[in-house]
Amino acid sequence: MRLAKFFILASIVIGVTAMSTPGQTPDPKAEPVATISAEELKAKVTGNQTLTIIDVRSSEGYAASSTTIKGAIHFKLRRLRSRLVRAPLKDLSKDQEIVTYCACANDESSIAAAQILQASGFKRVKVLQVGWQEWLKAKGPVEPRARN
Repeated sequence: MRLAKFFILASIVIGVTAMSTPGQTPDPKAEPVATISAEELKAKVTGNQTLTIIDVRSSEGYAASSTTIKGAIHFKLRRLRSRLVRAPLKDLSKDQEIVTYCACANDESSIAAAQILQASGFKRVKVLQVGWQEWLKAKGPVEPRARN
């Protein structure tokens, strides 16, 4: 009987952990995410419009690049949810425009990040279409990435 209770409890813990840990795959049941083109984002960045840009490229992709979109903040996707309670994200208005981007073939990480943000109450979240590669093609402004 004790062993059965242990397995039931272990199954519950594993299930809850799996549900609460964001993966690299967007949630098909989540709210649809709006997109923004590289040219539209470029106009906002060069026009100094107020927005927050979140880079969720993989650690390897981020480390392999010497630059990031001007003003972007890099977060590991798997840690994004926990970072929402710490600066700078905890201080953002829920009405703040936020754009996420990655270097994935189908924007999987940036869509997953946008879904996390939407589920947390942010109302103006968009995904950069085709992400980092499209930004480079559009010759959008970049800056040296932070060295950690």
